[in-house]
Amino acid sequence: MSGHKVSPVGGRLGMWLFIATEFLLFGGMFLLYSMYRLKNPADFHAGSLELSRFFGTLNTCILITSSFTVALAVHSLSENKKNRAMLFILSTIGFAFGFLIVKTFEWSEKFEHGLYPKAAVLMGKPKGEILYFGLYFMMTGLHAVHVIVGIFVLSTVFVMIRRNRITADHPIVLENAKLYWHLVDIIWIFLFPLFYLIT
Repeated sequence: MSGHKVSPVGGRLGMWLFIATEFLLFGGMFLLYSMYRLKNPADFHAGSLELSRFFGTLNTCILITSSFTVALAVHSLSENKKNRAMLFILSTIGFAFGFLIVKTFEWSEKFEHGLYPKAAVLMGKPKGEILYFGLYFMMTGLHAVHVIVGIFVLSTVFVMIRRNRITADHPIVLENAKLYWHLVDIIWIFLFPLFYLIT
């Protein structure tokens, strides 16, 4: 088993490098959004009125709670409470699915109203609104992909804890999974006000 252990220093460094590249990726998108918004304030305002603050707020609450449960999983494992750690991992996965379900309902509404890229209804609107919804689907879509990846990561961590490949003495994989999930949460914390609150 020792041959399969991840080096704590190497594992943490690799994870922080990955997080840095993700911040660069989304940072570029946030910059692009800001530039287009400055050029098309009225159209971006009109686009934001089409989004549901209820869905956005609900998903924000879901992700904040999920970050709490994944942190509790790490804490539980550090106290050698394996079953409790697994329960908190499952809870986090459940919240992740909840987020995707809410997002599916929200996207479905936009498709029903023709507010998606290349749709005839959207293409008939001002250029700024077309840009707004293009950015909305691109940025929230990429974030949703990160949530799906997170589900696979957390599911793998769950199995590894169950098989004692992640333990209180060797928690680095779980800790990295926690960092990844916090990244997913932080990205949404930026997306939420940009699309739902700033009008």
